[in-house]
Amino acid sequence: LIIISKNKSKTFTKMAPKKTPTTDGAKGSKTVKRAPKSETTHRKKRRNETFAIYIFKVLKQVHPDVGISKKAMNIMNSFINDSFDRIALEASKLVRFNKRRTLSSREI
Repeated sequence: LIIISKNKSKTFTKMAPKKTPTTDGAKGSKTVKRAPKSETTHRKKRRNETFAIYIFKVLKQVHPDVGISKKAMNIMNSFINDSFDRIALEASKLVRFNKRRTLSSREI
């Protein structure tokens, strides 16, 4: 858009200010329009992997009539995770010590 002055002594042109692009195409609006959420779309919950089912199966093999509380299951899960980390750390030390990429029964 060009505006020309009607003053006879001076003639100049003035450019209109630049328009900033909007996300939804409306004039002067900078809000982002989102598609309406349908009732069927749900965000998937991230899976939390535990050893709970395996601990429970072993418990039932050993003591079929005994149960386990949630707190005790969390303690057992922490114990198994800690043991796994220690075994994996020791295995990586053995592999590094023998300068090999594979851990065999000989290193153990």
